[in-house]
Amino acid sequence: MKKLLAPALIAMIVFCAFAAPAQQAATSGNCKIRGNDLAKEAGPSVSQQLNNMKDSIQVQQQHIEELMQQLQSRESQIQELQQQMNRVQGAMSEAQQKAESANSPTQQTDLALIKNEMSDLKSNATNAQTVGEIQKNANAVVENPLSIRYKGISITPVGFIAAETVSRQRATASDINTPFNSIPYPGNALSKVGENNFTARQSRVGLLAESQAGSTKVTGYWEADFLGTGVTSNNRQSNSYVLRQRILYAQAALKNGWTLTGGQQWSLATETRTGISNRQEVLPQTVDSQYQVGFSWERQYGFRAVKDFGHKFFLGFAVEGPQATIGGRGFSSVTTTSLASSSVSTSGNAFVDGPGSGGGLYNFVDITGYSFNKTPDLLIKAAADPGYGHYELFGIFSTFRTRVYPCGVVGTNAKDTATPLTPTTIPCALDGSTSPSAIGAYNDTRMGGGFGSNLRVPVVAHKLDFALQGVAGNGIGRYGSAQLADITLRPNGTQAMIRAAHALGELEYHASPKMEIYAYFGGEYAWRTAYQGYDSITVTKTPAIPATATSPAIPATTTTTFKLNQYGGYGSPFANNSGCSTENPPSNQLTPSGGATCSADTRLIMEGTLGFWHKLIQGPNGGVRWGIQYSYFTRSGWSGNNSGATATGISPKAVDNMIWTSFRYYLP
Repeated sequence: MKKLLAPALIAMIVFCAFAAPAQQAATSGNCKIRGNDLAKEAGPSVSQQLNNMKDSIQVQQQHIEELMQQLQSRESQIQELQQQMNRVQGAMSEAQQKAESANSPTQQTDLALIKNEMSDLKSNATNAQTVGEIQKNANAVVENPLSIRYKGISITPVGFIAAETVSRQRATASDINTPFNSIPYPGNALSKVGENNFTARQSRVGLLAESQAGSTKVTGYWEADFLGTGVTSNNRQSNSYVLRQRILYAQAALKNGWTLTGGQQWSLATETRTGISNRQEVLPQTVDSQYQVGFSWERQYGFRAVKDFGHKFFLGFAVEGPQATIGGRGFSSVTTTSLASSSVSTSGNAFVDGPGSGGGLYNFVDITGYSFNKTPDLLIKAAADPGYGHYELFGIFSTFRTRVYPCGVVGTNAKDTATPLTPTTIPCALDGSTSPSAIGAYNDTRMGGGFGSNLRVPVVAHKLDFALQGVAGNGIGRYGSAQLADITLRPNGTQAMIRAAHALGELEYHASPKMEIYAYFGGEYAWRTAYQGYDSITVTKTPAIPATATSPAIPATTTTTFKLNQYGGYGSPFANNSGCSTENPPSNQLTPSGGATCSADTRLIMEGTLGFWHKLIQGPNGGVRWGIQYSYFTRSGWSGNNSGATATGISPKAVDNMIWTSFRYYLP
């Protein structure tokens, strides 16, 4: 046997002696490779790929080993707890036997000690059972996580898939959202037809990312839906609409009670359920994605700082994205029509907004335009949670800027082909010229803002909640759901703030864990902001017509007409509303008529809403719910008598009834 083993041992020693240096050479990269073994390196070599795979496998192996260690630790804890329970049960049995045989005073004393020991043992047994339950819950969390872990970040998907419909008695040519300020008056052709629209565009997708950086909680949140429109979006076949950004912000919550949040988010004016916290906004439960008349909201850029004082009182300050919306009519202007070229040009004495630049990534087809802001909107809010209800007070401060042209609306008919006996002239006050120019142009800046409040109280605990919110001020119309105008223009082109107010009352009944019933009533009101003194100049130029064999030459002509000291602004009592109930034929097959002359600006919009949500399925794997919303609308315009001193003003009124349905699946 020894003779057989000796050669084998010698062979092994020789093999190891040669193998070790060879391995070291290969590892250090000193091994020699024959020329015909060289491969062209168009990418990573096989060796590199194998090393990468080896590293990945090692990382996965380490992760598996960590999980195995955790499982072994849990099994050890469970076994230890089981042994402890067995010891506890044995000790309790022995103590019980001692208690039954105790008669003497000494034994009575021992009995008291034994009872204390029994009490401690029972407590330990209870704790052991509690630990077992915690272990069971922990295993359930591991098997069915509520969020995804990625490099120390918890990522939670959020959103729902919606199949929804809307039926309107009087059409607004709208999807699931309602343009409240465009509900048609009786003269509008759309008021004679209804509409039924079907959509899945309100389906929502989002992500919540949370992590801890030392003592600071860091959060990122993204939310989007498909209520955006592309240039080619239509309902003919593919019904393809684009994803749009709803909310996108980053947040840092410090240990000292300060929270900093920046990005696109709900305005600080929007009510929250507790404190001043993102993702705690209390939105109307409507299917209508424009929510409810009277609701205060914006989703816009904001950077806010909020201080929490003991979870009872909160103070917040925000810088938010500004925008100006203009309303009214009858502004001063010069219109020049050249019949030779069939061209029409118009000049005014001010501009507020301008079209977006496609190259600047703004919506260049938005006819409302973009304002040229001087400062952001500034908002401040105080909120209290005293133990019964939630209460808020807030202020909005805005700056509006207009470019004014004192010589933009000037002219004369003294140079007309047929000069009147008494020429009319509106000269530039700066140099006397009668041709529109930018001489003396300047920027006009005005301040606007308002104050508001929100409150929400439980009328019946866990069953019935009542809420009330309201805002009033100058130039705050766009902070309401109906989007009433912020400003109008005076005759000289300077800005005038439109005073506005809106309010909303809510009742929400929590009938059962699966049934929610809601009733809302809201209104938005804009005051008259009208003036006299607007000028309208119309210039018509005809080309010269040369002589023919049968007719003499006709010279070129210029005719200038004036309408001076006219009424205009927002809600003028002299507006021409004579055609608000008169329907006209369409201009073509794709353009329904808006009706005859109707210059009524909106005075008041009201909406009453009743609806419910029923949860068909609700569990750890998500939920399915359905709901119906009914709303009744009225839109009343400011009265106008068409400049008749003794005429009765006409105040148009639009009425609409709408019903929504929704069927949704919510992510867990």
